Amino acid sequence: MEDKIIESIAYILPALVVGFVAFYMFKSLLKQQNSERKLELIKQKKKESLPIKLQAYERMLLFCERINPTKIVVRIKPISNKTEDYLQLLLSNIEQEFEHNLVQQIYISDTTWTAVLGAKNATINKLKQVAESSNSANDLRENILIDYSKTLPPTDTAISFIKNEVKNIL
Repeated sequence: MEDKIIESIAYILPALVVGFVAFYMFKSLLKQQNSERKLELIKQKKKESLPIKLQAYERMLLFCERINPTKIVVRIKPISNKTEDYLQLLLSNIEQEFEHNLVQQIYISDTTWTAVLGAKNATINKLKQVAESSNSANDLRENILIDYSKTLPPTDTAISFIKNEVKNIL
């Protein structure tokens, strides 16, 4: 009887050891396959979202170019000779451009969005500041062009952020 128990243990023990080894090998194999699938899905998502992100960065760069003070005063002509009317026309144009591109913040980094927002606000504040010392709409245009011939517009900083971000993505 004792011999039969020892003989049974002699058969069962190696079977249990082999079973445990097989269990852990299959478990680690399944874990590795799941990890590979997750990485593949992430890679696929990135591949699909890259064009959308790049398009968002392109639109934000275009926004910065369009609100560049030296370019906006050349593109938008005064409708009257009043400084205040021309300033409101410029500001409303900037706000329209901004609202048109507002949703792009979903696709760009927070740092870049903050830089774009800062450039917009700095441009608006500078236009208001220059308008205070201008006598007419044409005088405002000239003062803006003169002022920004001496310093870089704030939109250039945002454009640098956008370019660096795109380099990091690619």
